[in-house]
Amino acid sequence: MVERNVLGTPLEPCGTDPMTGFYRDGCCSSGVEDIGLHTICAVMTAEFLEHQVFIGNDLSTPRPEYRFPGLVPGDRWCVTAANWLKAYQDGRAAPVVMASTHERTLEIVPLEALAEHAVDVPDDPSDL
Repeated sequence: MVERNVLGTPLEPCGTDPMTGFYRDGCCSSGVEDIGLHTICAVMTAEFLEHQVFIGNDLSTPRPEYRFPGLVPGDRWCVTAANWLKAYQDGRAAPVVMASTHERTLEIVPLEALAEHAVDVPDDPSDL
């Protein structure tokens, strides 16, 4: 079965440097084990990372025991729908790569909210 993104097309990879995804396969794939719904392909910003620390979700500190490298602005990462929604509600949402955001996100976040922050990300995000 082909996984779909929020646009209804096949889910595209989110990022491999660092390797993201609940399954660390570069995609925001989701399955029964992913109870947190790590389904939004977000482009990290300093503001979003600071907000995540504020809500108790430190994405900047490396956690090798979880194969987590720690993130910096410009990294693409599969974040949980609930934490992205909190950031959105607080005016701190990260840009979203719609083609790489899993359709299960829509169980929690309205498509309109994602679309407000939609971004096309080049292969080399240093161009941003």
